[in-house]
Amino acid sequence: MQRYAVLKKALRSQLRAPSLAPRRGMSHAWTPTPFVTETIERIVCLNGQVDESTSASIVAQLLFLEAENPEKPIQLYINSPGGSVTAGLAIYDTLTYIQSPVATICIGQAASMGSLLLCGGEAGKRYCLPHSSIMVHQPSGGYFGQASDIAIHATEILRVRKQLNQIYQKHLTKPHSLEAVEKMMERDYFMGAKEALELGLVDQILDQRLDLGAKESKKFDRTLEISGG
Repeated sequence: MQRYAVLKKALRSQLRAPSLAPRRGMSHAWTPTPFVTETIERIVCLNGQVDESTSASIVAQLLFLEAENPEKPIQLYINSPGGSVTAGLAIYDTLTYIQSPVATICIGQAASMGSLLLCGGEAGKRYCLPHSSIMVHQPSGGYFGQASDIAIHATEILRVRKQLNQIYQKHLTKPHSLEAVEKMMERDYFMGAKEALELGLVDQILDQRLDLGAKESKKFDRTLEISGG
Protein backbone atom coordinates (compact mmCIF):
# COMPACT_ATOMS: atom_id res chain seq x y z
CA MET A 1 0.00 0.00 0.00
CA GLN A 2 2.88 2.36 0.77
CA ARG A 3 4.32 1.70 -2.69
CA TYR A 4 0.91 2.50 -4.23
CA ALA A 5 0.62 5.76 -2.25
CA VAL A 6 4.05 6.90 -3.49
CA LEU A 7 3.15 6.07 -7.09
CA LYS A 8 -0.22 7.84 -6.83
CA LYS A 9 1.53 10.97 -5.48
CA ALA A 10 3.95 10.87 -8.41
CA LEU A 11 1.08 10.57 -10.88
CA ARG A 12 -0.68 13.58 -9.33
CA SER A 13 2.45 15.69 -9.70
CA GLN A 14 2.39 15.09 -13.46
CA LEU A 15 -0.82 17.10 -13.91
CA ARG A 16 -0.04 20.70 -14.79
CA ALA A 17 -2.31 23.66 -14.19
CA PRO A 18 -3.87 25.39 -17.22
CA SER A 19 -1.57 28.01 -18.64
CA LEU A 20 -2.64 30.82 -20.92
CA ALA A 21 0.78 32.40 -21.02
CA PRO A 22 2.57 32.01 -24.37
CA ARG A 23 5.80 30.02 -24.37
CA ARG A 24 8.91 30.97 -26.23
CA GLY A 25 8.47 30.23 -29.90
CA MET A 26 4.73 29.61 -29.46
CA SER A 27 1.89 32.08 -29.86
CA HIS A 28 -0.34 30.25 -27.37
CA ALA A 29 -0.09 27.21 -25.08
CA TRP A 30 -2.65 25.42 -22.96
CA THR A 31 -2.62 22.13 -21.13
CA PRO A 32 -6.08 20.67 -20.50
CA THR A 33 -6.31 19.82 -16.80
CA PRO A 34 -9.41 17.93 -15.65
CA PHE A 35 -11.23 18.82 -12.45
CA VAL A 36 -9.88 15.97 -10.33
CA THR A 37 -9.30 15.39 -6.65
CA GLU A 38 -6.99 12.47 -7.41
CA THR A 39 -5.47 11.32 -10.69
CA ILE A 40 -7.30 8.02 -10.22
CA GLU A 41 -10.71 9.77 -10.00
CA ARG A 42 -10.94 11.11 -13.59
CA ILE A 43 -13.74 13.60 -12.87
CA VAL A 44 -14.88 16.25 -15.37
CA CYS A 45 -17.43 18.93 -14.40
CA LEU A 46 -19.84 20.78 -16.66
CA ASN A 47 -21.11 23.73 -14.64
CA GLY A 48 -23.25 26.51 -16.12
CA GLN A 49 -24.04 27.47 -19.68
CA VAL A 50 -22.96 25.25 -22.57
CA ASP A 51 -21.02 27.59 -24.88
CA GLU A 52 -18.03 27.34 -27.21
CA SER A 53 -15.50 28.01 -24.45
CA THR A 54 -16.99 25.45 -22.06
CA SER A 55 -17.31 22.92 -24.87
CA ALA A 56 -13.66 23.33 -25.88
CA SER A 57 -12.55 22.80 -22.27
CA ILE A 58 -14.71 19.69 -21.72
CA VAL A 59 -13.68 18.14 -25.06
CA ALA A 60 -9.99 18.74 -24.29
CA GLN A 61 -10.33 17.15 -20.84
CA LEU A 62 -12.08 14.08 -22.22
CA LEU A 63 -9.46 13.58 -24.93
CA PHE A 64 -6.68 14.13 -22.36
CA LEU A 65 -8.09 11.48 -20.01
CA GLU A 66 -8.65 9.01 -22.84
CA ALA A 67 -5.05 9.42 -23.97
CA GLU A 68 -3.91 8.75 -20.39
CA ASN A 69 -5.86 5.49 -20.17
CA PRO A 70 -8.53 4.58 -22.77
CA GLU A 71 -9.94 1.72 -20.69
CA LYS A 72 -10.48 3.57 -17.42
CA PRO A 73 -13.92 5.17 -16.88
CA ILE A 74 -14.53 8.92 -16.73
CA GLN A 75 -17.21 10.62 -14.63
CA LEU A 76 -18.92 13.70 -16.12
CA TYR A 77 -20.87 15.73 -13.53
CA ILE A 78 -23.53 17.97 -15.11
CA ASN A 79 -25.17 21.05 -13.57
CA SER A 80 -26.26 23.06 -16.59
CA PRO A 81 -29.27 25.02 -17.90
CA GLY A 82 -28.22 24.13 -21.47
CA GLY A 83 -27.00 26.47 -24.17
CA SER A 84 -25.57 26.26 -27.67
CA VAL A 85 -26.65 23.23 -29.70
CA THR A 86 -23.43 23.07 -31.73
CA ALA A 87 -21.25 23.41 -28.62
CA GLY A 88 -23.26 20.71 -26.87
CA LEU A 89 -23.11 18.34 -29.82
CA ALA A 90 -19.32 18.73 -29.87
CA ILE A 91 -19.27 17.36 -26.31
CA TYR A 92 -21.79 14.64 -27.15
CA ASP A 93 -19.83 13.48 -30.20
CA THR A 94 -16.67 13.33 -28.08
CA LEU A 95 -18.47 11.22 -25.45
CA THR A 96 -19.35 8.66 -28.10
CA TYR A 97 -16.03 9.02 -29.96
CA ILE A 98 -13.55 8.23 -27.18
CA GLN A 99 -12.90 4.67 -26.01
CA SER A 100 -13.17 5.46 -22.29
CA PRO A 101 -16.67 4.80 -20.92
CA VAL A 102 -18.18 8.07 -19.63
CA ALA A 103 -20.61 7.94 -16.73
CA THR A 104 -22.87 11.01 -16.51
CA ILE A 105 -24.21 12.32 -13.20
CA CYS A 106 -26.76 15.15 -12.86
CA ILE A 107 -26.32 17.40 -9.84
CA GLY A 108 -28.71 20.34 -9.56
CA GLN A 109 -30.15 20.51 -13.05
CA ALA A 110 -29.67 19.15 -16.54
CA ALA A 111 -31.85 21.22 -18.84
CA SER A 112 -32.03 21.46 -22.62
CA MET A 113 -28.60 20.48 -24.00
CA GLY A 114 -27.57 19.46 -20.48
CA SER A 115 -30.27 16.76 -20.51
CA LEU A 116 -29.08 15.44 -23.86
CA LEU A 117 -25.53 15.07 -22.51
CA LEU A 118 -26.87 13.34 -19.40
CA CYS A 119 -28.89 10.96 -21.56
CA GLY A 120 -25.94 10.36 -23.90
CA GLY A 121 -23.63 8.83 -21.28
CA GLU A 122 -22.50 5.21 -21.19
CA ALA A 123 -25.48 2.84 -21.14
CA GLY A 124 -26.18 1.73 -17.58
CA LYS A 125 -24.02 4.52 -16.13
CA ARG A 126 -26.31 7.55 -16.33
CA TYR A 127 -27.22 8.83 -12.90
CA CYS A 128 -28.95 11.70 -11.14
CA LEU A 129 -29.09 12.79 -7.53
CA PRO A 130 -32.46 12.62 -5.70
CA HIS A 131 -33.32 16.33 -5.98
CA SER A 132 -32.08 16.88 -9.51
CA SER A 133 -34.23 18.67 -12.08
CA ILE A 134 -34.21 17.59 -15.72
CA MET A 135 -35.84 19.47 -18.57
CA VAL A 136 -36.17 18.62 -22.26
CA HIS A 137 -37.56 20.71 -25.11
CA GLN A 138 -37.12 21.45 -28.80
CA PRO A 139 -34.36 23.85 -29.95
CA SER A 140 -35.19 27.51 -30.35
CA GLY A 141 -33.64 30.26 -32.45
CA GLY A 142 -34.28 33.38 -34.44
CA TYR A 143 -32.97 35.10 -37.54
CA PHE A 144 -33.44 38.48 -39.19
CA GLY A 145 -32.75 39.12 -42.85
CA GLN A 146 -34.08 38.47 -46.30
CA ALA A 147 -37.06 36.16 -46.66
CA SER A 148 -35.02 33.57 -48.56
CA ASP A 149 -32.37 33.51 -45.81
CA ILE A 150 -35.04 33.18 -43.11
CA ALA A 151 -36.43 30.17 -44.99
CA ILE A 152 -32.96 28.61 -45.12
CA HIS A 153 -32.46 29.03 -41.36
CA ALA A 154 -35.97 27.69 -40.66
CA THR A 155 -35.12 24.55 -42.64
CA GLU A 156 -31.87 24.18 -40.70
CA ILE A 157 -33.49 24.45 -37.28
CA LEU A 158 -36.05 21.81 -38.30
CA ARG A 159 -33.17 19.54 -39.37
CA VAL A 160 -31.44 20.08 -36.02
CA ARG A 161 -34.67 19.41 -34.12
CA LYS A 162 -35.08 16.05 -35.88
CA GLN A 163 -31.43 15.20 -35.22
CA LEU A 164 -31.76 15.94 -31.49
CA ASN A 165 -34.99 13.95 -31.25
CA GLN A 166 -33.25 10.97 -32.86
CA ILE A 167 -30.43 11.20 -30.31
CA TYR A 168 -32.91 11.17 -27.41
CA GLN A 169 -34.77 8.26 -29.00
CA LYS A 170 -31.52 6.31 -29.36
CA HIS A 171 -30.51 6.67 -25.71
CA LEU A 172 -33.86 6.37 -23.92
CA THR A 173 -33.94 2.97 -22.23
CA LYS A 174 -37.72 2.80 -22.54
CA PRO A 175 -38.93 2.38 -26.15
CA HIS A 176 -40.42 5.54 -27.69
CA SER A 177 -41.39 6.22 -31.29
CA LEU A 178 -39.88 9.28 -32.95
CA GLU A 179 -43.36 10.81 -33.04
CA ALA A 180 -43.71 10.32 -29.27
CA VAL A 181 -40.34 11.96 -28.66
CA GLU A 182 -41.28 14.90 -30.89
CA LYS A 183 -44.52 15.38 -28.95
CA MET A 184 -42.65 15.23 -25.64
CA MET A 185 -40.17 17.88 -26.84
CA GLU A 186 -42.86 20.23 -28.16
CA ARG A 187 -42.85 22.37 -25.01
CA ASP A 188 -40.61 22.69 -21.94
CA TYR A 189 -40.96 19.37 -20.12
CA PHE A 190 -39.68 19.44 -16.53
CA MET A 191 -39.25 16.30 -14.48
CA GLY A 192 -37.74 15.18 -11.20
CA ALA A 193 -35.30 12.34 -10.66
CA LYS A 194 -37.98 9.64 -10.38
CA GLU A 195 -39.79 10.74 -13.54
CA ALA A 196 -36.50 10.90 -15.47
CA LEU A 197 -35.79 7.34 -14.36
CA GLU A 198 -39.24 6.16 -15.44
CA LEU A 199 -38.84 7.89 -18.81
CA GLY A 200 -35.46 6.21 -19.39
CA LEU A 201 -33.28 9.35 -19.40
CA VAL A 202 -31.19 7.98 -16.52
CA ASP A 203 -30.44 4.48 -15.26
CA GLN A 204 -30.29 5.05 -11.52
CA ILE A 205 -30.93 7.62 -8.78
CA LEU A 206 -27.95 7.94 -6.46
CA ASP A 207 -28.35 8.64 -2.73
CA GLN A 208 -24.61 8.22 -2.21
CA ARG A 209 -21.64 8.59 -4.51
CA LEU A 210 -20.61 5.50 -6.45
CA ASP A 211 -16.96 5.06 -5.53
CA LEU A 212 -15.72 4.04 -8.97
CA GLY A 213 -12.29 5.41 -8.07
CA ALA A 214 -12.00 3.00 -5.17
CA LYS A 215 -12.70 0.04 -7.43
CA GLU A 216 -10.04 1.22 -9.85
CA SER A 217 -7.63 1.78 -6.92
CA LYS A 218 -8.07 -1.79 -5.71
CA LYS A 219 -7.57 -3.11 -9.23
CA PHE A 220 -4.49 -0.91 -9.69
CA ASP A 221 -3.08 -1.88 -6.28
CA ARG A 222 -3.52 -5.58 -7.12
CA THR A 223 -1.67 -5.03 -10.39
CA LEU A 224 1.22 -3.50 -8.45
CA GLU A 225 1.30 -6.46 -6.07
CA ILE A 226 1.39 -8.96 -8.94
CA SER A 227 4.03 -7.12 -10.94
CA GLY A 228 6.10 -5.82 -8.01
CA GLY A 229 6.00 -8.91 -5.84
